Order: sequence, then structure tokens, then C-alpha cells
Amino acid sequence: MKRANIKTNTIYNIIKAVSSVIFPLISFPYVSRVLLPEGVGKVNFANSVINYFALIASLGLTTYAIRECSRVREDKEKLSQTASELFSVNAVTTLVSYGLLVLTLLFARPLDNYRLLIVVQSTVIVFISLGADWLNSAMEDFRYITLRTVAFQMLSLTLMFLFVKSPDDYLIYSLIMVLSQSGSHIANIFYRRRYCRVRLIRNMKFKQHIKPVLLLFAMQLSQVIFTNADTTMLGLIHTDREVGLYSTAVKIYTIINQLVSSILWVVLPRLSLNYAKRDYTLINPLLRKILGFYLALTLPCIAGLNMLSKEVVELIGGVDYQEAAPVLQILTVSLFFSIFGGGFIGNIIMLPSMREKYFLLACSIAAVANVVLNAFLIPSMGIYGAAITTVISSILIFVILLPRIEKEIDLGNLWKLSGAPILGSLMIVAVCLITRHFFNGLWPRTIISILASIAVYGITLLLCRYELIVPIFNELLRKLKKVY
Repeated sequence: MKRANIKTNTIYNIIKAVSSVIFPLISFPYVSRVLLPEGVGKVNFANSVINYFALIASLGLTTYAIRECSRVREDKEKLSQTASELFSVNAVTTLVSYGLLVLTLLFARPLDNYRLLIVVQSTVIVFISLGADWLNSAMEDFRYITLRTVAFQMLSLTLMFLFVKSPDDYLIYSLIMVLSQSGSHIANIFYRRRYCRVRLIRNMKFKQHIKPVLLLFAMQLSQVIFTNADTTMLGLIHTDREVGLYSTAVKIYTIINQLVSSILWVVLPRLSLNYAKRDYTLINPLLRKILGFYLALTLPCIAGLNMLSKEVVELIGGVDYQEAAPVLQILTVSLFFSIFGGGFIGNIIMLPSMREKYFLLACSIAAVANVVLNAFLIPSMGIYGAAITTVISSILIFVILLPRIEKEIDLGNLWKLSGAPILGSLMIVAVCLITRHFFNGLWPRTIISILASIAVYGITLLLCRYELIVPIFNELLRKLKKVY
């Protein structure tokens, strides 16, 4: 099968990431107003519990499978064997995960009121394992991934508007969430046959795969603890309402994080191949482009979210969620260190180069610190303590990983790469301060602030001749000249 180049795959993945932003921006304001903070809190608390068992089922296989399958993708027989081995390992870990989930539901009394919700949401674990979506990423088939994802998002959005009508419909909402997440994986059971045959086999070479898989599992477990411990502990210590408020801010934070980090799944197969050859003449220019992409998107998002936190929270959640605005501002600090620490250094540099042990060390320390700090800060500071803990944990990962970057990595002049985005972000702050004085209405103030910020930011990058923007702008001008 002919594979698209990185530029085309990046476009597809950006479309997928943007759709993953647009659909929550449409659905969450509706759901938050219908279910209210208590209903949203119930659903998100149950989801935070399921995330632990989903991690046990995946056992770090996704990243490992993409890396290993991408190395043998030119040989269909080897690809089929590798994919079948990993699929079989995943089947075993899924059974173990469900066994642990059943025991947890039987003996963990604090979960009694959430049992049905947890059972419903747990079906996602099975479908993710059956779908083996990592094979699509290894084959760089991002066109299919994008079209399929958007289709199921549209279907789930339609069902949500049709069937979620009152605060008591939180279980229906959970079922629709399951469809949104699982539909793509069900479709993939049939689609993946075009690459190779994936089947259950006895000789899964468990010993060969288990060491790197467990290493990635430990790393991802620490990441899940890091991202879910605050929500879980809030639910156990405080009320569903506080979970609803906090998870609303986290939802906005996560959307931006996922949008920026969408480049990972595009470049991971290609970086894995280049690292296998130790070809730094190909690795370094690609890493610089990725870092520039991260800077150009992250810095304006941080500036905009800080200036418009009240407006964004009210538009997405409604007036009942206004207490989440300061939480969102705190989390923007975490956003910076999360994207450039765990996102860029961890996922983009450490994983493809098979230096995941350093990433594991950083994530493990951050996870322990997260749980300990949450235990001290949540009882007294509630949602604000949870947010502060997230910031500290993100900084820890960044600080630990930074000295571990290989000496062969050369990203060039970092000021030249970051100067224009920093200046453009300062311009966004100025724009938001000005519009705040001239527009009082929520919608006019927010829309004009966003549109003016985008325009001013883009112009700033062009005037500074930012190295990632100028070639794109020149290409657009060239195509326009051909048309006219």
C-alpha cells in the first residue's frame, strides 16, 4: 500500500485533532448544562477508575506495537507474525484486567454507587484490544484513522442531542461515549486485513516482548496516576460537584494538550526508523520542525487561555462552572511543561530512541509526588490543590528529562525558533486586554478576542519571518498565482 508523506499525514492528524477539539466544544457545553456538575462529576469519576484498568489491558502495548510493527512493515509475513504476537499478548492482559476489575467492584465499597457506570464504560477496554488500532499507525494510514474517527464523532454527537435530555441521563451519555470511543476499533477489526492477517496464536513470544512492554506499562501507569489521581482523590475526599468543576477545567486543558501532541503519532513510525539507523542528519531537522510546531501552537494557547479563562469556562460549562476558571489558569502552567517535557522530550525523543527507562524514571517520580501532594493539598485546598499538584508534577518530569537528551541531538538556535511565538503571544495578551475594555457581552468579547488574536499572531509570525510559517505562506501565494 502506498503511504502518504509526513506532511500529508500531519494534515490528516491535525484534521483529526481539530475534530477532537470541535466535537467536545459542541457536545460538552450541552452535556454540562443538562447533566449539571453532579452528573458530569459522576461520569468523569467512573471514567477515571476505568482508565487504570484500561492501562492494565493495554500494558504499554500501543507505543511498543507501533514501534515494532513499523520496523517490519515492508515484510508482510514478519508484520503478520509480529502483529499476531502482540495481539495475543494483549488478549491475555485484557482478561487479567477484567478479572481485577470484577474483584475491585466486589470489594471496593466506595464504588458501589458507580458500579453500573463503571461496567458500561469498561466495555471500551474490550473493543480497544480487539481493534488493534496501533497497526494503522504503524502503517501510517492516517487518512483512514481520520475519516473513521470523524464519522463516529458525528454519530455520537447526533445521538447525544437526541437522547441526553435531563440530569438523570448520565448513563445514556456514558453509553454514547462508549460508542464514540469504541466504534472506530470495531470497524478496524475488518479494515486491518488489508495490511496482514492478525490472529490469536499460542507462540506469542511472551518473554521477548514482556520486558520492553512492562517498561512502557510502568511508564504509562505512572502517567495515568499522574493524570487521574487528582480526579479520583477529589471524588473520594470531596463531592461530585467539585469533580465536575475540576474535570471541566481539565477537559479544556486536555483538548489543547491533545491538539498540540497530535504530531506524535505521525512522526513516531518515521523517527523509529531513523533512530534504528542512527541517522541524525534526518533526526535533527525533523525534531526542530516538531519543536517549532509545538512552540507555535502552545504559547498562544497558554496566553489566550489565561486571558479568556472565565469566558471559555462559562461558554463551555455555563455559569455553574465559573469556579473552574482559576483552576484552568493554574493548569496552563502545567500545559507548558507537559508538552515540552513529557510530550516533546519524553514521547518524541526518548521513546523512538528506545531510551524509555529515563522517561519511566521521570514519570514514576512525578506520579509518586502527585499522589503525596494530592493527599496533603486536596483536603484543604480542594480543586485548587489538585491543579497546583499537577503543575509541580509536570515541572518534575521536565527537569528530570532535560539533562537526559542525547548529545547528538542538535536543535539549532532555540531563540530563533521561540522568539516569534513569544512575541506573538504577548500581542495576544495585549489584544485581549483591549477587547475587554470595549466589549461587555460574553459572546462578542470572546469571539472578537479570539479572531483578533489569531490575526495578530499570524501577522507577527509573518513579519518575524518565522521559519515554519514563511514556506507555507509562500506555497499558498504560489498556488494562488496559478489560479488567478
